[in-house]
Amino acid sequence: MKLLNTNGSNTKIMKSQKGTEYKIASLSLMPNLQICPAQNLAQCKTDCLVSAGRGRMNSVSKSRQSKSDLWLNDQSQFLDLLEKEIKAFEKSCHKIGKAPCFRLNTISDIPFEKFGIPQLFTDCLFYDYTKLPARLGRTPENYKLMFSYSAAPGYQNQVKAALKTDVPISAVFRSGLPKSFLSRQVIDGDLSDLKNLYAGKVIVGLKLKGGKSIQNSKSPFIVDNPDCPAQRYPTCNPQNLATAKLGYILKEVA
Repeated sequence: MKLLNTNGSNTKIMKSQKGTEYKIASLSLMPNLQICPAQNLAQCKTDCLVSAGRGRMNSVSKSRQSKSDLWLNDQSQFLDLLEKEIKAFEKSCHKIGKAPCFRLNTISDIPFEKFGIPQLFTDCLFYDYTKLPARLGRTPENYKLMFSYSAAPGYQNQVKAALKTDVPISAVFRSGLPKSFLSRQVIDGDLSDLKNLYAGKVIVGLKLKGGKSIQNSKSPFIVDNPDCPAQRYPTCNPQNLATAKLGYILKEVA
């Protein structure tokens, strides 16, 4: 079994490493309550990225599940294999003059700092998104985190805790990105995760991607852009705004 994806096939990872000194390896598991413990509080399970992109492919889904099963059933073996693959990737990066970087929670939320992984590889950069504010400020210097927002009522204590830190907070917006959110400036987070890591007290704005079903989702994980005219004009079609980019006609209702 191979744990890490080292070919940069993930679109965001491909964008992030392009034109930089870094080459990024990623780990994708099949999330559940043990691997992603805040998924119920944040109410993000239904619209989870697990089914986005290549995640729809049966072979990809099976591979993620096999990795997750190994983590759940034999963490020692999983960590041994992960260490070997990180060492191999680090060596291959140095051969081509690249700096190794790792995203180990592509669609999971495991505190790898508790298992000593980033501490073993101090010359490597690690980064992740997390929904666990208790992790913020408690990772090694070479392990950077961004917090992931949701408007779910039961998740607001976590959001408040994250807002007290200097950590970037990511939020998924429908109908484009607003200028500010939660009293923080919004930046375009789709450009590069590596830039987002060092952006400070900002909102990392991520545009909602996907077809009609996801665009019409009522998940609290998705924020309706308050700056979008579609929020004020009920006859405006936000589906066109968000995905088709066809423009829109504003027609006020009497």
